[in-house]
Amino acid sequence: MSIYLHDVPLEESLKIFASIVEKSILENQNRIENIDVDEFANDRVLASPVWAKISSPHFHASAMDGFAIHSEDSRGATLTSPVVLEMGNQAIYVDTGDPLPKGFDAVIPIEFTEALDKDHLICSQKRAPFAIRIRESVRGWQHVRVVGEDMVVTQLVLPEFHKLEAHDLGALIASGNKEIEVFKRPIVSVIPTGDELVRIGTDLQDGDLLEFNSIVLAAKVNGWGGVGKREEIVKDKFDLIKKKISEVAEYSDLVLLNAGSSAGAEDHSANVIEALGKVKVHGIAVRPGHPVILGTVNRKNGKYVPIIGVPGYPVSSAMTADLFLPIFMNTWYEQVPCPNEFIEARSIRNVVSPAGDDDFVRVVIGNIRGEMITLPLSRGAGVISSLVKADGYLKIEAGSQGVRAGEKVRVQLLRHRDEIERTILSVGSHDITLDVLAQFLAKRKRRLSAAHVGSMAGLIAINRRETHISQSHLYDTETEEYNVPFINKYIKDEKIKLIEFVSREQGFLVPKGNPKKILGFEDLYNTNLRFVNRQRGAGTRVLFDSYLKAYGIEAETLLGYDDEEFSHLSVGVAVKSGRVDFGMGIAAAAYAMDLDFVPICEEKYQLVIPSDLYESELLTPLLEILEDKEFHRVLKNMNGYHVGDIGKIVYES
Repeated sequence: MSIYLHDVPLEESLKIFASIVEKSILENQNRIENIDVDEFANDRVLASPVWAKISSPHFHASAMDGFAIHSEDSRGATLTSPVVLEMGNQAIYVDTGDPLPKGFDAVIPIEFTEALDKDHLICSQKRAPFAIRIRESVRGWQHVRVVGEDMVVTQLVLPEFHKLEAHDLGALIASGNKEIEVFKRPIVSVIPTGDELVRIGTDLQDGDLLEFNSIVLAAKVNGWGGVGKREEIVKDKFDLIKKKISEVAEYSDLVLLNAGSSAGAEDHSANVIEALGKVKVHGIAVRPGHPVILGTVNRKNGKYVPIIGVPGYPVSSAMTADLFLPIFMNTWYEQVPCPNEFIEARSIRNVVSPAGDDDFVRVVIGNIRGEMITLPLSRGAGVISSLVKADGYLKIEAGSQGVRAGEKVRVQLLRHRDEIERTILSVGSHDITLDVLAQFLAKRKRRLSAAHVGSMAGLIAINRRETHISQSHLYDTETEEYNVPFINKYIKDEKIKLIEFVSREQGFLVPKGNPKKILGFEDLYNTNLRFVNRQRGAGTRVLFDSYLKAYGIEAETLLGYDDEEFSHLSVGVAVKSGRVDFGMGIAAAAYAMDLDFVPICEEKYQLVIPSDLYESELLTPLLEILEDKEFHRVLKNMNGYHVGDIGKIVYES
């Protein structure tokens, strides 16, 4: 029985075409190329993950137009009791973005100063002042963009299969990446056929039709990330059409044969395709677009290229492209085009906003048990990585004071809804292994969106049903257990499973050579050592405090105890840049930053997962990865980690 012009159901025809495309793409061994990062890299799709080669910024930079000063020199300055600082030794003028002069640790904005002459009289700021008068104090590193504020060397910048946006290019350059590995753009050749067709600019005669379907189809191809190649018009002759298809099949990844797909006397498409390969479908149960042909054309190397016989009517032609081209492109790049879409979500954090301006806040989004929740990303004007991570943004109208936690907000999506549904939201403790986990999840069509808020905040998020998973490494000195006592304290409303992940070495991150000879907590009685802490609620801070208590060291005696960073890599940057003499962190961060490491203890870094989500479709790939030997091998090769019983359930509430 002939298959020509049979009404194959749309869903079945889509599956048939997907099968054709998948096989042809899997056989394509030349899909990847290296390109330079420039404006033409926009919309390209990464074929491998990209890691930061340098920190951004790579030097301490002024965040304001003003004066670099020693923060200690500003102590006690008030409106009624100003402080005078002499230019040179105590103050140096800097513009926004200038390197912070060596030895200075803060910037005071120019609008908060008064220029003074030699007699300490107010003078014009346009003239080089002899001194400045300030009426408020600044803390250390205030109004300074410190090394690594945006991105830290070795950090995952972008995962494999990520489609590059304009802001991603800035992040790639900022992280020191000049060349990247991307998928080649697939070549889609469009062959217009018909005796009546002519190009624009031709002296039109009766019966002539301007050919424009090919430009529409090629433009759609280009918009979806391919290279639309418009071929010359071919007359309605079987041999001419056959010859043209044979030629383009050798260099094309997909062929669109426009017109001649019906069953009229001059409709040769189906017969030509059958002569060169195989017709799989001729006619689908949809209008417009009924006489669509789906098939294959053989190449000289024994492989084949997919071909679509596209109807000639303009509406049918466009409809066919919209139905089938996304399947090809999504299979080639393994991603979905992102339409403009708004969703309603619940904010799980307070978002403070200046009252005088419209405020656009970048956010991440997760679907937690059918409810969309959202939390804001870092809002610094120089933090380009927040654009890379953003799932959408919410607009806070001028005059509003912001958004309260728990409030419903309207978010414009920057990603396709399907990608949001495939996102695993992680709120908890930071660790470098999460970047590796994210890469393995990407290969399984899952995306990990991690908010590094600390172990305690992660447990609270689990209890509030605001995250899919959390990571914790809280040590209880009384029971000598990790996490369980804190789970019982902070998670009252959820049943959870505690999963073994990795054991890791915690200790002091110190400069190369350990110039201050810091060997353990017994050396912290030296109050001249400069320190940087982790944020309140972080497991590393809890661990550090327990050691301080055991050694009888008062926190107030440590210089910098109240200075906080939100990740181990950021602590490493503070040490590497000379801001501090040491910080508490994991061995992997020391190795990544080329620092020395003073081991203190080995700790358990575990996953906390709500019981009802444990075997959900969303998290199944994560559980599979925990048993993946290749994943274990990668973790074992990372300095400072031990795999042990990874994936084992060690506690259930």
